[in-house]
Amino acid sequence: MELPDREAMDFDVVVVGAGPAGLAAAIHLKQLAAEAGSEVSVVVVEKGGEVGAHILSGAVIDPSGLDRLLPEWREDPDRPLKTEVVKDEFMFLGPAGGIALPNIAFPKLMSNHGNFVGSLSNVAKYLGRKAEELGVEIYPGFPAAEILYDEAGAVAGVATGDLGIGRGGDPRDDFTRGMELRAKYTVFGEGARGSLTKRLIDRYRLNQHSDHQKYGLGVKELWQVRPDAFRPGLVQHTMGWPLPNRAGGGSWLYHFDDHLVSVGFVTHLNYENPTLSPFEEFQRFKTHPMIREVFEGAKRIGYGARAIMEGGWQSVPKLVFPGGCLVGDSAGFVNVPRIKGSHNAVLSGIQAAAAIHGALRDGRAQDELSDYEHGWRASPIGYDLKRVRNVKPLWSRYGTLVGIGLGGVDMWLNELAGLSLFGTMSHGKPDYACTKPLKDVRPIKYPKPDGVLTFDRLSSVYLSNTNHEEDQPPHLQVKDAALQKRSEHDVFGGPSARYCPAGVYEWIEEGAEPRYQINAQNCVHCKTCDIKDPNQNINWVTPEGPGGPNYINM
Repeated sequence: MELPDREAMDFDVVVVGAGPAGLAAAIHLKQLAAEAGSEVSVVVVEKGGEVGAHILSGAVIDPSGLDRLLPEWREDPDRPLKTEVVKDEFMFLGPAGGIALPNIAFPKLMSNHGNFVGSLSNVAKYLGRKAEELGVEIYPGFPAAEILYDEAGAVAGVATGDLGIGRGGDPRDDFTRGMELRAKYTVFGEGARGSLTKRLIDRYRLNQHSDHQKYGLGVKELWQVRPDAFRPGLVQHTMGWPLPNRAGGGSWLYHFDDHLVSVGFVTHLNYENPTLSPFEEFQRFKTHPMIREVFEGAKRIGYGARAIMEGGWQSVPKLVFPGGCLVGDSAGFVNVPRIKGSHNAVLSGIQAAAAIHGALRDGRAQDELSDYEHGWRASPIGYDLKRVRNVKPLWSRYGTLVGIGLGGVDMWLNELAGLSLFGTMSHGKPDYACTKPLKDVRPIKYPKPDGVLTFDRLSSVYLSNTNHEEDQPPHLQVKDAALQKRSEHDVFGGPSARYCPAGVYEWIEEGAEPRYQINAQNCVHCKTCDIKDPNQNINWVTPEGPGGPNYINM
């Protein structure tokens, strides 16, 4: 069936993704235009059903980005961050106990004093309101599904996905064609492993001079705890148990707002054992004797998961291409030791907006924003990332005990002398290539959940408010079904059933041949399958309309 032409709208700037980076870019463009007495038309498209619906983070937030973007935010009665960090604790856990690490052992950059605990989803909602007050158009529930190019091969905007297409690919009675949003410049702030960002990196070879990207999976729960267990402004981080030494990661517990505790666990996705489950490791973590008492008599009220960009300084690709740029987590601006990236996301949006404003002022369009590309490494973003550039490679190469010790030494040298004994280290293999065949590992057995402190995936996904239209083309695309059976199942033991934190993938053993079942309705858009599949045989694309989680206070 030949589809009708899409309607088109023209803007100066299109922003893909209403996260901190994309909204900061939109806000700052309007601020600069107002200062110059000019007009700039900006539209933001967001795949979540509302701004903030797909935003999840720990989150301890460095306010430097917000201070730069909206200096008055602290005096705003509507401000999204109200709990300031008052105590910082680092612990190394063993199976039955642990030790507190003295704060004096950590460089100043690791201190959380002056930061805020809160919900990054609520920060995004706040920025969305500020953007609309300035005249930015925001279209939630309209995922950008296609990149538009002009005759010269430059990015000319995006098209939103068609609605009302059945699972078999044929239009239903409620079919609606997507919209073309054309722009002089397009800003991509899709977060980690964005579906359009992947295509841009491949088309323009943006990563040809950078190291490959590394990732972690963050799994988070939100609890409302009893008053005597609540310590507002307390920030705790742990390393060690339950992960083995060769599998990197760690946890957080943050107390904020109305007796809320954000608890989560990050597993670096370069782990080797295909039977390891990041979700189950998180559940085990909560049973540790130094942790579990916080949750006695408490109520779990939220759940979510997302991939985190961990490559840092050496893995940031070229950020510009004809007609647009990458910002925020699409660019890879997370500081792994600090477990923070939202401040850099906002700062990158500000820098991109300044470059775009200058280009528009000069009458340019669809060219490369060289000011943004050349400026970020000498900016606070570059300063933040360069000092910690070897922590992740050392951790990966030497394991938690030795790697973290060497990483600490390296951070101190960067802090005190601006140099490193290691130069700039490479990350080694990409995460998917680190997985070992099942025959080469000892399978991990996990205890059954008790339904009080530990839980299963399906009851957890329920708390994420995840929903998708069932009659739509699959947004989790297995490129070669035979390869999935021959390799992912037969060689690696079906790790997708374990690394997915939402119970999307199942190998159902029935009859002579196992059957691969994909429960796409459960998908929380974490992108782990797109990253960790050992053959890179799963492709995550945007689903129809506002499908996915609807996070509240996450």
